[in-house]
Amino acid sequence: MGIEIGVVGPHDLVDDVAAICEEQPAVVAHRFDYDHESQAVGLVEARAGSVDAWLFTGVVPYTMASEAGVLTRPATFVDYTGATLLQAMVRLLRDGHDVSRMSIDTVPSADVTATLREAGVPTAGVRTLPYQSGVDSADVVEFHRRARRGTRGTHVAVTCLSSAYEVLVTEMPALRLVPSAHSVRIAARQLMLHADSQAQEDAQLVLGLVELPGGDDGLSKEANALAGSVARYTGDTYLLVTTRGPVHAVTGGFTSLPMLRRLADRHDVVRVGFGLGRSSAEAETLARRALARARRLGDVAAVLSLRGEADVVLESAMPVSAGETRLPVLAQRVGISVSTLERLIAAQEAAGSEPLTTREVAARLAVQQRTARRMLHRLELAGLAERTGNLLSGGSGRPLTAYRITV
Repeated sequence: MGIEIGVVGPHDLVDDVAAICEEQPAVVAHRFDYDHESQAVGLVEARAGSVDAWLFTGVVPYTMASEAGVLTRPATFVDYTGATLLQAMVRLLRDGHDVSRMSIDTVPSADVTATLREAGVPTAGVRTLPYQSGVDSADVVEFHRRARRGTRGTHVAVTCLSSAYEVLVTEMPALRLVPSAHSVRIAARQLMLHADSQAQEDAQLVLGLVELPGGDDGLSKEANALAGSVARYTGDTYLLVTTRGPVHAVTGGFTSLPMLRRLADRHDVVRVGFGLGRSSAEAETLARRALARARRLGDVAAVLSLRGEADVVLESAMPVSAGETRLPVLAQRVGISVSTLERLIAAQEAAGSEPLTTREVAARLAVQQRTARRMLHRLELAGLAERTGNLLSGGSGRPLTAYRITV
């Protein structure tokens, strides 16, 4: 099965990155280039339904698109550490520059230091500006200017931003970092694995048990919107059969269920239990569990049940009193206690804009790592956390998943 990748970046990089992606079998790369990184969000938003996955030529446009909430497909960016950084140093040395006297933006400080030390290059005269959300090209240019003023003798600016390079090259020796072919291939392969995993997830079976006393008025139309079919199950309960992909799309990423409100306009009692499983038997068992919880919530409610005892309240008509805070409602929705949710929020506030790994959450909450992983997964399904990627654990175990909590 083929995959269509949207490559997003400045016009002078997109063609090269796309061509490397197309070395992979069954890959079609669509080129979406911009003149300034701020245009990346608009490009992705306009082409959201035309590709299976997104590959950004750097972390800056990727972060902008991620924070804007326009990434509805698997996405990643080309890493500029390792081979890319070594390639840049070779170019600088070939041109006669002193690589021990330079300033580098965007790339993490630890990666710059490790790469230079492995190459035997002194790092005392190297200045770094790791990328953070909100940093723009003007900030990057000013960083390199300050670094140059504070350096005696020769100095070279190394930047990842084409917009910053256009300014810097007129003022000082400057080099634009461009991704190495090796780094692009690694990013493309990771993206293909992610997209394939997403496709398999989207094909997972979803069974819905829908309680509608008085008839199925309107349910067949809702089943069509979910690309599914409906049949009577028992009595006033109907069976809705579909797959994960349409349910994920219609519910806005498992955050709400518009069909519940529409059915409630026609019926006094509407309870929906969705089960997401790898087989029909598993999905039906989970759907029964979800429907049982929906009954406890009230006359109008919908619950999604997954493996591992994870239940997400998609929507309910439970009244919220004027003095009730938002956290108890969210806690009930994801099946996490209020105190635990408060501790998760505090952990994210302490981390600032940086994501939290499952190991960090486990340590802060004094729970096992699998428990932390389950809680973060519930928040993600409810739209209260976003997965930002995987980090190597440093050992032989599974990679650590990083999340940013958005409650």
